[in-house]
Amino acid sequence: MVDVLNIESLDLEARGIAHRDGKVLFVEGALPGERVTVQTVRRKPSYEIAKVEEILRPSSQRVAPRCPHFGVCGGCAMQHLAPAAQVAIKQRALEDTFWHVGKLKPARILPPLYGPTWGYRYRARLSVRVVPKKGGVLVGFHERKSSYVADMRECHVLPPAVSRLLLPLRAMIAAMSAPDRMPQIEVALGDEAIVLVLRHLLPLTDGDIAVLRAFAAEHGVQWWLQSKGPDTVHPLEREHADALAYTLPEFGLLMPYRPTDFTQVNHAINRAMVSRALKLLDVQPQDRVADLFCGLGNFTLPLATQGREAVGVEGSKALTDRAHEAAARHGLGERTRFATLNLFEVDVQWLRGLGYFDRMLIDPPREGAQAVAQALSLLAPGERPRRIVYVSCNPGTLARDAAIMVHEGGYALRSAGVINMFPHTGHVESIAVFESLDEATVLQAQAQARQKAREEAERLAEAAAA
Repeated sequence: MVDVLNIESLDLEARGIAHRDGKVLFVEGALPGERVTVQTVRRKPSYEIAKVEEILRPSSQRVAPRCPHFGVCGGCAMQHLAPAAQVAIKQRALEDTFWHVGKLKPARILPPLYGPTWGYRYRARLSVRVVPKKGGVLVGFHERKSSYVADMRECHVLPPAVSRLLLPLRAMIAAMSAPDRMPQIEVALGDEAIVLVLRHLLPLTDGDIAVLRAFAAEHGVQWWLQSKGPDTVHPLEREHADALAYTLPEFGLLMPYRPTDFTQVNHAINRAMVSRALKLLDVQPQDRVADLFCGLGNFTLPLATQGREAVGVEGSKALTDRAHEAAARHGLGERTRFATLNLFEVDVQWLRGLGYFDRMLIDPPREGAQAVAQALSLLAPGERPRRIVYVSCNPGTLARDAAIMVHEGGYALRSAGVINMFPHTGHVESIAVFESLDEATVLQAQAQARQKAREEAERLAEAAAA
C-alpha cells in the first residue's frame, strides 16, 4: 500500500516522522516539511516503518549527498540535510530531552560549536570481511542497520589521506596469509602521523610482516598490531611507539597518546570545545578545579594553566599516567594531581575527601555521571563547587544527571548547547553549565517542586476517577 504523508519532524536516526490514524510512522529518506509517497515495510502495534517512494514536495533544506555510498553505509545518515539544519535538529533534541527526562529548561541556549563537516574523523574503526561474491575483501563501516560491511571505495568524513587507503587496504589484506582472521583495522591520526592498528586472530607470518612493511613504506603510515585484548597492542616498529600527538595551541600544549587511547574524534572541534569549556568555567588564578573522567588530561592541563590546582580523576591508570607525564613535560606537575578511580561507584564521602573545589568539569562516557551527580547533591551549600561544566555525548544521561543536580542538589541549569562533533550523523555532543544556589533559594525551589508534584498527582487522580 502506498500512502501520501506530510513529514513533521526528523529523529536522530534521520527518519522523517509523520502520523496517520493515530499511529506514528518513521519514514526512511524523508525530511521535515516534505510531502512524500511511502511504502510501509514494517508494522508494529504503535508505529510503522516506511520508506520513501517519491518526493512530491522537497524540503528547502534537502541537499545532494556527497558520498556515493549514502543510504547503504551506516556512517552518515544525515548527508541529505543541510549542515545548519542538522545542528538545529540536534539542538531541539537536546532541549526536548532535558524537558522529557528531567523537566528542565536551560536558562540560556548556547550558540552551536561548528567545525569542518568533511574529513573530520581522526579516529575510526573499520571492519574487515572476506566476501567472495563482492570481489573478495571489504574494508569499511557497517551497512545501515546491518552487520554486513559496506562495499566502500571512498569516505568523505575520513581525512582524504585515509579515504585513499580503503582500496589499497583491501588488496593488502587479500595478500596476507589469513585474511578471514583479520576482523578490523583501527585508524588513529595525530597532527603528524597516521597509525593503523591491525586486529589479527592468528599469528602473523614473516610474509605478512613483509606485506605490512611494504604497505607502510608506500602509503606513509605506521602499523600497530593487536593479537588479543587492548593490552596486546604494540607498534610493528619500535621507533613508532611515541608517534601520535595532538595540540591545544591556545594553551601551548602538546598531548601525546597511543592509538587505542580515548581521544576526541574531531580535533578541530575538540580545540574549540576545550576553549569554550574553560571560558564557561571562568577559572580564576586562586581556584582549585576538578576534572572528572579526565582521560589524557584534555581539560586538566588547560585548567592548570589558569587555576591554582587542577585535579584529574579517571578510571584508567594508563591514561592518568600519560596525563601526569604530559603535565610534567609542560612544567605543570606542581599544579596538577591525578587519581585513578572508578567514578561510577563514588560517594559523597569520597568527594568530601578530595577537599573543596571552586569549579568542576565533568566529561563522562555515554553512561553519564550518575554517582557523581548523586554525591554532589548530598553536599552542603558551602561544600559545593560554585560552577560545573558538564560535557556530554548522550543527552539522555546528561538530562538524568542534570535532574539530580537541580532537583536534589541545589544547582541551577544556566545554559546548554550543541557541539557538532559528528556532522552528518545523529550523534549529539553537548555542553551544559550549572551554578550552585544559596541555601534559601534551594529550599524554595525544592518546595515548589514538591508542590508541582502534588498538583500533578492530584490531576492524574481526578482524570482517572472521571
